[in-house]
Amino acid sequence: MNLVLTLAALTLIVVLGWSLRSRRHSIPCPSWLGWLIELDNPLFRNNRASAIVAGLGLRPGMAVLDAGCGPGRLAIPMAREVGPAGRITALDLQDAMLRKAAEKAKSAGLSNVAFRQADIAGGIRGDGPFDRATLVTVLGEVPDKRAALEAIFACLKPGGLLAVTEIIADPHFQRRASVISLAQGAGFHERCRTGGLLSYTLYLEKPAIAPTGEAR
Repeated sequence: MNLVLTLAALTLIVVLGWSLRSRRHSIPCPSWLGWLIELDNPLFRNNRASAIVAGLGLRPGMAVLDAGCGPGRLAIPMAREVGPAGRITALDLQDAMLRKAAEKAKSAGLSNVAFRQADIAGGIRGDGPFDRATLVTVLGEVPDKRAALEAIFACLKPGGLLAVTEIIADPHFQRRASVISLAQGAGFHERCRTGGLLSYTLYLEKPAIAPTGEAR
């Protein structure tokens, strides 16, 4: 019991240390803390994988970008939703996170997930087109947030959706007003939102028709 308590205390100290340091620097969650990302915190219902996926309105055959996929918390259920005819592109900077996600996909018998180690801003140029994209508790870790949102906008189909989720418990938490401002600057329109000020998911749409009346 003493050993368990000691390990728990050490883990808590490391987690708190990472959180404090992350508030000053854009440091991605280390892969060995991937289990934290996978927890569906009961205090933040909009952050549950099932809630985010439900809001995307996925259909069989769709193509989805999971930007900053981590250990695959969303990539796996989304792959089930789009089915064999669909595809998921799971993007992350950390190879260890991608390996965890790939192991889950293999265990689930899913072959419609492609894993890529790259940054969001430069790593998806020329990819797509995608019907949907997710950016879940990731935006605060990205040095050039505007460039990342512009890259996602460019690879989405007209009428495509991006889900951006933020929770106050994340050391990289982004205020809703700031995200909306950045998203609008990249060309997105807000379709709807869930949650509140301290925990929310924004569903941002790439307009199907440009202001000039031409399809984008």
